[in-house]
Amino acid sequence: MTVNEIAKVLEELAPLAHAEDFDNVGLLVGDPHMEVKGVLVTLDTLENVVDEAIQKKCNLIVSFHPIIFKGLKRLTGSNYVERVVLKAIVNNIAIYSMHTALDNSKMGVNAKICEVLGLKNPEILIPRAKSIKKLITYAPTADAESIKLALFQAGAGEIGKYSNCSYSLEGIGSFKAGDNANPTVGTIGEVHFEKEAQINVIYSFEKEKAILSALFDAHPYEEVAYEILTLENSNQDLGMGMIGNLDVEMGEKEFLLLVKQRMNASMVRHSQLLDKKVKKVAVLGGSGAFAIGAAKSAGADIYVSADLKYHDFYQAENQLVVADIGHFETEQFTKDLLVDYLTKKIPNFAVSLSESITNPIKYL
Repeated sequence: MTVNEIAKVLEELAPLAHAEDFDNVGLLVGDPHMEVKGVLVTLDTLENVVDEAIQKKCNLIVSFHPIIFKGLKRLTGSNYVERVVLKAIVNNIAIYSMHTALDNSKMGVNAKICEVLGLKNPEILIPRAKSIKKLITYAPTADAESIKLALFQAGAGEIGKYSNCSYSLEGIGSFKAGDNANPTVGTIGEVHFEKEAQINVIYSFEKEKAILSALFDAHPYEEVAYEILTLENSNQDLGMGMIGNLDVEMGEKEFLLLVKQRMNASMVRHSQLLDKKVKKVAVLGGSGAFAIGAAKSAGADIYVSADLKYHDFYQAENQLVVADIGHFETEQFTKDLLVDYLTKKIPNFAVSLSESITNPIKYL
């Protein structure tokens, strides 16, 4: 398989279009057409990880965090980022990053945290707004079903657990073909009236190119009339953080000790305990101060995240317990998730879990 082919498999889990605007995801180093001999999955791409890839004969590193985040003006090896990139290039190793594309995936980083903590029926904590679009098009009634089928096959009409969703209206369309036109129906220079169906389907924004291509290929008309609207609905299958429930409620301290044990955390920083039972838990891997308000609004008893500053803990306002277990600790199981995913998708391919230690934070 090539780097590109493996990237397409990864994009089925986390489309790059789902990444945040500030992020740098996808293939960061290497030839997309290079044949891959082995894949090494890591949380961070550091020099020791590149050395591990060389030792294990892996020429593709799939990393959660991007080693190149800001623009590089030179490659002289003067800092750890430049040294990693140079070593990868010299050893013909490609580097692919997923980061917030995987953060926003319903089966990504936060789903893995929910799994480790035993949270049931998890849902997206902050669904992505303005990521659902609506296509309205018009076609001869006789061709409507075949056009809808083509749109469905391209990914349109998916709502939660349902697929092939659409809405149609019938009416009369009119047009007059000009001198250089090649009309499928009607006569040049004459107004033609045609029984037509108005077809309405929704889709996730990243599928637009494929859906429009399917529309143009399937539609019989020389000129295809269509409209695209961006909906205000939030996408319940895409977004940051997750919230789920414990099978059996427990005390706050008991739950925090459970978090510390299951997430291999060296310490747990938390806001004032409220002497309440914990049932509903919100989580967000990585830096999560921005989602404290969403956790409160969702009725979470405890919010587990990382990188919280002193004043962030005040936002708990005695409505929930806010807990910081460390950035690495919230995301460490991401590489296990990716190894499991790739092993199932390409079972006859060499996929290795990195053994390199990349957490830069140490505790006394």
